[in-house]
Amino acid sequence: MARPLSSFCLHRIRSGVTASTAAPPSICANKETSFDDGIESKSPKDDKQEDEEANKKAGAEAVVVGRKVMVAADGGSEEARTALQWALSHAVRPCDTVVLLDVIRVGSGGNGKNRRDPRGSSQHLEAMRSICQAKRPEVRVELSLAEGGGKDRGPAIVEAARKQGVSLLVVGQKKRSSVTWRLLSMWIAGVKGGAGCTSASAADYCVQHAACMALAVRRKSRRGGGYLITTRRQRDFWLLA
Repeated sequence: MARPLSSFCLHRIRSGVTASTAAPPSICANKETSFDDGIESKSPKDDKQEDEEANKKAGAEAVVVGRKVMVAADGGSEEARTALQWALSHAVRPCDTVVLLDVIRVGSGGNGKNRRDPRGSSQHLEAMRSICQAKRPEVRVELSLAEGGGKDRGPAIVEAARKQGVSLLVVGQKKRSSVTWRLLSMWIAGVKGGAGCTSASAADYCVQHAACMALAVRRKSRRGGGYLITTRRQRDFWLLA
């Protein structure tokens, strides 16, 4: 059977060396001896400055990369300007780049003889650039031209958006009747590729075939009342703004 231990106390432990009664040395640092080995003291002010510099560096590293938002100019038409106004108000961020694209139509022969004068497109693009600078001066604006065969603007717009790495494509849309929409829906469901795309259905073609997110935009009415937005999954979504 184990024997109970006698009372144990730390005060009974004694070393063979007589403890010195002198006061222990002060651990407070002084200017003459404590920092001769290269260790420097830092005041709270220095720590605060270092924290501010670290925060600035972290903020610089966390800069948001802007997107490319393409708007189809369509020769400066009213529908294109409506699409641009919507994009500037609802989709474009300060760090984004707006790409204004116009399609230069080329004759069916493809030899460039019936090509539309690009100077006319440049004038429309410059006018739309002025709208951007007036409404969103902090946003960068780029002008772009693409070639399209005849009236088939849709494939040319989709291909230009793909080549330029666009994140959002916005196209103006004309008002249409329900019968027209049904016919276009049947055409879109039965046709793959760009053959047969007409000028009136260019917006629908872009919405259905663009690799990026694409929106077709038009005003609800001439007197206002917001916008009607068409996407790949939803048609004429009413946005009151």
